[in-house]
Amino acid sequence: MPVYQYKGYKNDGAAATGIIDAESPKVARVKLRKVGVFPTDMVEQSSGSAGSNTGSPGKSSAGMGRSPALSTTDVAMMTRQLATLLVAGLPLVEALGVMVEQTEKKAVKSLMADIREELRGGASYSAILERYPREFSQIYVHMVRAGEASGALDQILFRLAEFLEKQLGLKHKVTNAVLYPALMLIVGVSVLFFLMTFVVPKITAVFTSLKQALPWPTVVLMSISHFLADYWALIIGGIGLLVWALRRALKTEAGQTTADRWLLKVPLIGEVARMVAISRLTSTLATMLASGVQLLDAMDVAKRVMNNRVLEQAVEGARQNIREGETIAEPLKRSGEFPALVTHMIAVGERSGEMEEMLRRIGQIYDGEVDRVITRFTSLLEPIMILVMGILVFFIVVAILLPIFEMGQMVR
Repeated sequence: MPVYQYKGYKNDGAAATGIIDAESPKVARVKLRKVGVFPTDMVEQSSGSAGSNTGSPGKSSAGMGRSPALSTTDVAMMTRQLATLLVAGLPLVEALGVMVEQTEKKAVKSLMADIREELRGGASYSAILERYPREFSQIYVHMVRAGEASGALDQILFRLAEFLEKQLGLKHKVTNAVLYPALMLIVGVSVLFFLMTFVVPKITAVFTSLKQALPWPTVVLMSISHFLADYWALIIGGIGLLVWALRRALKTEAGQTTADRWLLKVPLIGEVARMVAISRLTSTLATMLASGVQLLDAMDVAKRVMNNRVLEQAVEGARQNIREGETIAEPLKRSGEFPALVTHMIAVGERSGEMEEMLRRIGQIYDGEVDRVITRFTSLLEPIMILVMGILVFFIVVAILLPIFEMGQMVR
């Protein structure tokens, strides 16, 4: 019987790895699901060896051999197309067949064909999607399951498409805001490093040969230049070692929690990170609750889109208190991690019975705040970086010109 080495995650989100024997990857996946493991990658091992790989590298049980996983853009487009076909009155299996015929992207075509075949075997749509965790998140699966139960799958899929598109838009805003300053920083540091290690030493060598007292800016410049020129390999190695150590630390629960806590305390950046997390949480909760998902289940899934362990722990603590009979707003307020505006609006939503609408408004408010802060951040950062670069270049020029002026005065 073939043996498969798998990687995946458990119900609580913890990583899971191991080896399992089964007749096929599909059977292996079913066995793992029965014990609460969701496989993301599975590779067939050679007989008698658990470490050598004779299967196709990168072959995934969840994707039945497809590689790589689909992007969020692909999933959002698929979801909207499927919702449109269902609204037009097509049965689910037939709608998937139309998508298989129309799509040009091979990965999407393969996925839709696999799902259609499994649907014909009698499985529910949500159960099938749950077998593809790389493509369909738990939020997606929960909402589809609620749509199947309520008989409004087409409307749920439209909400899902809007939700995914909104998350993509938010991600692009943050990425675009960081990309330009990061590029400027890399170019600026590279230019300064080149000047200090290659250009400046050749110019200052003339001053050294004169054996005369030099102005303090020149002395400082020469000291920095010599240090960078002599120890540049050590500096780069030290930076590489630091990055490696940080990456290792961030793979641990304690390290990630500490990093997330410090991130929230960084001026401006922490503010943006908190607002993005709150926008994701409230928008996700609003979408899931409107789709018929129970509150505790929705909170358990929605907290994971925040990408911040500190805020996730606050939501999980509130979830446990809600299970014991408390309201939503009060434990979130006690955590100290959520602004008063958020907890107040949630409390109003609880009293008025319009929780979904209030959560949606909170998401819209914080989307607008993220836009405002990012616009302010980028408008200020560019002139600040130019000013800093100008000051550094001015210092280099002055440090080089001062000895030249003094030499001219001595000649006179």
